[in-house]
Amino acid sequence: MISEPIEPNRWIDLDKLLLNDSPFADKSSFVPGQEIRDMFLNYSRILIVGAGGLGCEILKDLALSGFREIHIIDLDKIDISNLNRQFLFRLKDVGRYKSEVAAEFINKRVKRCKVVAHIGKIQDMSLDFYEQFNVFVAGLDNIEARQYLNLVVHTLVDFDDNQNPKPETVRALIDGGTEGFRGQARVIWPYKTACFECTMDSLTPQTKYNLCTITNTPRKPEHCISYSYLILWGEKFPGRKVDTDSKEDMTWIFEQARERALQYGIPGVDYNLTIGVVKNIIPAIASTNALIAAACSNEALKIMTGCSKSVENYFMFMGQTGIYTSTFAYDKKMDCIICSDKNLKKKFEEK
Repeated sequence: MISEPIEPNRWIDLDKLLLNDSPFADKSSFVPGQEIRDMFLNYSRILIVGAGGLGCEILKDLALSGFREIHIIDLDKIDISNLNRQFLFRLKDVGRYKSEVAAEFINKRVKRCKVVAHIGKIQDMSLDFYEQFNVFVAGLDNIEARQYLNLVVHTLVDFDDNQNPKPETVRALIDGGTEGFRGQARVIWPYKTACFECTMDSLTPQTKYNLCTITNTPRKPEHCISYSYLILWGEKFPGRKVDTDSKEDMTWIFEQARERALQYGIPGVDYNLTIGVVKNIIPAIASTNALIAAACSNEALKIMTGCSKSVENYFMFMGQTGIYTSTFAYDKKMDCIICSDKNLKKKFEEK
């Protein structure tokens, strides 16, 4: 390893953390000095999953915190509606893949930071791909994708003869999420803390509309969109599931909903609302994204350096009527289908 000279102007805040003793660090694992600083700068490799509003903030924070090699994966392309909060993108970028543009922006702006973009579904990546990273940070609004990433970090763990996890195979998952003025950041340690599957009961339930209302007496634009999505799509395309990431599919649902709204004299149906109803998206608040991204990035830095103990293990922010935070340890579910199963790797490889 090549020792890098201290750069007082650039890494002054990082040096305060890593070159000095800390009352918050684990004394058995953290030894302040140039060695831990160089190890962090040279060997940290982190994966961000999601390049949307939260992912852009996380990428910026990690790059400015000293992470030298960052990989980011996302499937989506940039839409003009993203520009009000996904600040790494510009009007000229509309139609391009989010991960590519985000990587280009940071590579250009942050000296000696290497960001590698990946395009595609996380479900399509191999275990070998995931094994190269030290830490995972999720900035996702998709429950299914978060469940899969939770499965991956548990699947990567190997066990010794006593069925204890081998430390070198344990990788932390930092999961961030926002809903309007609320947000959360949690640290998941495979087979130690509660996993994402353990906490599914805490997720905000999806908004549902009575089938009789949307069929017979629609009164809101959401009723028209739900009717188009739940009823008309099945009639027009029996047996084919809506691809919510397809502009063609979403445009069809929008156009049908708009036509139905005109029939009933209901204003307010537009394309963005259609996406929000179908995907159950709660409008994103840029300030909430920034706060939760900072919390996630802070946890990543602590995990990679040991300069302070990780959050134990669930941090919540509630900003609807003021500023209120809460941190608590989420209990594991003893019968959880993921973190109570130590044969996940065998099952995964047999698929």
